[in-house]
Amino acid sequence: MTHPLYERHRETLERALAACHSREYWSAYAEMPSGRLYGEDTAEQARAAFNAQLGQPFALAQAGSVDWVGEERSPYGFALDIRYPRADLDVLLPAMQAAMSAWRRAGADTRAGVCLEILARLNRASFEIAEAVMHTTGQAFMMAFQAGGPHAQDRGLEAVAYAWQAMHEQAGSAHWVKPQGKAEPLQLDKTFTVMPRGVALVIGCCTFPTWNGYPGLFASLVTGNAVLVKPHAGAVLPLAITVRICREVLAEAGFDPELVALAVGTPGATLALRPEVRIIDFTGSSANGEWLEHNARQAQVFTEKAGVNSVVIDATDDFRGLVRNLSFSLALYSGQMCTAPQNFYIPRDGIDTEDGHKSFDEVAQALAGGVQKLLSDPARAVEVLGAIQNRGVLERLEAAQQLGAVVLASQAIEHPRYADACVRTPLLLKLDAARDEAVFSHEHFGPIAFCIATDDTAHSIALAKRLIQSHGALTAAVYARDAAVLEAMREAMLEAGVALSENLTGGVFVNQSAAFSDFHGTGANPAANAALSDSAFVASRFRVVQSRRPA
Repeated sequence: MTHPLYERHRETLERALAACHSREYWSAYAEMPSGRLYGEDTAEQARAAFNAQLGQPFALAQAGSVDWVGEERSPYGFALDIRYPRADLDVLLPAMQAAMSAWRRAGADTRAGVCLEILARLNRASFEIAEAVMHTTGQAFMMAFQAGGPHAQDRGLEAVAYAWQAMHEQAGSAHWVKPQGKAEPLQLDKTFTVMPRGVALVIGCCTFPTWNGYPGLFASLVTGNAVLVKPHAGAVLPLAITVRICREVLAEAGFDPELVALAVGTPGATLALRPEVRIIDFTGSSANGEWLEHNARQAQVFTEKAGVNSVVIDATDDFRGLVRNLSFSLALYSGQMCTAPQNFYIPRDGIDTEDGHKSFDEVAQALAGGVQKLLSDPARAVEVLGAIQNRGVLERLEAAQQLGAVVLASQAIEHPRYADACVRTPLLLKLDAARDEAVFSHEHFGPIAFCIATDDTAHSIALAKRLIQSHGALTAAVYARDAAVLEAMREAMLEAGVALSENLTGGVFVNQSAAFSDFHGTGANPAANAALSDSAFVASRFRVVQSRRPA
């Protein structure tokens, strides 16, 4: 008999599976922060809960807690001063391992039902999570609600659906008969059991802790593994709330809450090398990701790292739409997205548009003007830009002004509600492909972008392909009218192993992706060794172990 939670959420799982197969639009969770959808008083209650948590210990009664740590500071200018329990790993990890036995025996359907109930509870907590995301990452509230809440939950559900499908593709038992001619046939009864690998470690990032964290968390949990969540020190609260809800649901469903635990105050490298850790999900710098890939040999390691996201501009029939679209992509969350465009390859002789030929400088100036127009009203600007997450991004931005000719200088904007918020507009520089490759061939994370003069569009495509193959990328885009140019770019990006967007001029942007339809990353270039989500992302989180006996 399946668990009641599986029956409660069966329809959601079936619809998620259908969406994964069709790749058509579907979302399980409402993305608008509407009182009609989430409750009229929910936003006010969430804000009160956030304020009440400031300066207080975060209640989480997990095994092995020894003291309290915490150092978060809101990018909007104040200290959170929340303290989280730090655990003795020699106590916590054995408790997590012990919890897996009953969880594994429960079966795939029950585990999926419990995970779907966790996601439903997380959805109901979307306003509280949004407050936590906003004041740890620096995202503006709307992005914090959508990306940190419903969109992250969709990505978690997507991982559950893929994993459930992968587990059910394996037969649970078989009666095996081998004919022996005139002799009696050989007969065996065989049993095939899905077995978890062990404790999974999710190493969170400081910019999208839930969006990047939920796929690995739920893919590992639903396949029978315990999950240890290690947030970035600057963005603990969103994942602490997540862990608390996971533990509450697990306990209510009759399972040991130590299946999901929080790790704060212990270096990720220390956790990653523990022999109990058999799966690692990491989002962050290339240096740290590559260290994990090379050193955490006991674990299956999934990484998302840095990349050089590229836009090839050849021609357009909607120059104003191109400028509006790319200006928003540049400004959104101050470029602090792993999908944000950085390198704009433009022929030094210019491009053709519906208004005639535009020189390289005219294209660059138009992009600068588009950003300025978008951000001309400070009250609107801060809702697009958010705030700079950490000092490292700000220092990188300040140093980048010396890297090329400034087309658009970065400016500080005063936030109308948070006087101490660190808000900066994008920096746009002009470079030349012939002499400045050392500058634009690696990621400059933050509100920094380059207009790069190339010999022609063929040169642009070849340069983008080569740099993606060597340094990685999560997104690429092209603007062209000629079918041959579009085909050349498609083929180059297929070979580079990066997702391509073509001629985006409306309300879809290169740095956005939709669960159940868009794959985030491909695993086919150095920016990531996995895709969120596909079958490869979930299938190696469990193993099938058989037993056989004479029938």
